[in-house]
Amino acid sequence: MTKDKYQRFATLCFEDFRRFANDESLSREERVGFPVCYRTGKEKIIFHDILQKLSLLRRNDKTVLDIGPGCSKLPVMMMDLCRRNRHKLLLVDSGEMLSQLPDKPFVKKIEGYFPYCDSLMSYRGNIDVILSYSVLHYIFAESNVWDFLDASLELLSSGGEMLIGDIPNVSKRRRFFSSPAGVKFHHRFMRTKRPPEVVFNRIERHVLDDSVVLALVTRARNQGCDAYVLPQADGLPMANRREDILIRKP
Repeated sequence: MTKDKYQRFATLCFEDFRRFANDESLSREERVGFPVCYRTGKEKIIFHDILQKLSLLRRNDKTVLDIGPGCSKLPVMMMDLCRRNRHKLLLVDSGEMLSQLPDKPFVKKIEGYFPYCDSLMSYRGNIDVILSYSVLHYIFAESNVWDFLDASLELLSSGGEMLIGDIPNVSKRRRFFSSPAGVKFHHRFMRTKRPPEVVFNRIERHVLDDSVVLALVTRARNQGCDAYVLPQADGLPMANRREDILIRKP
């Protein structure tokens, strides 16, 4: 894939994903914002990592909310798990994305831009598990990340848990590509002998860094929850430059 094709997925917003959803020229991976090579054959590993972190998913009879599920294989895997474990599953996304997913009796599709979905207000304090995977950076760029967090915590039940997954942290990325392992990775992946470009102390708009990730953890803790930054499992496509936030409400 050329650099231009990678750039196509660099700056996306909610409206872009609405267009992508029905674009049959795109693969399922591309419709959710990833070049094919980043996700192909990796979704089972991703879902296994999610299950290791969201322990309540492995129990029975829970209410589960997936924010921005997209239309790749991941939400289908989530549906299959919820069917087996008798969970109720809420999916929040654009109507275009949701139309790409099968209808099931235990699944409620909610069209809209989270957290500005009035129909979710009736679930305050009653959702056991919240997953938002590879979504936070889009919210940060075009919306209000604090509204996103606060609304999620309001929905979460006592004893509930939330995973904000696959966060592209530019600070983590810089640390990695400044290391010998990162340089080797860059040479191999980009098929070049040039070193990776790493610039510190530069203003970068619309990107997440340590300050935002750690502020989200602090805000969740200050609102009565336990919160942790977790590494992604080895073998995930971008584990060397992405991470997760796990939140648990006591």
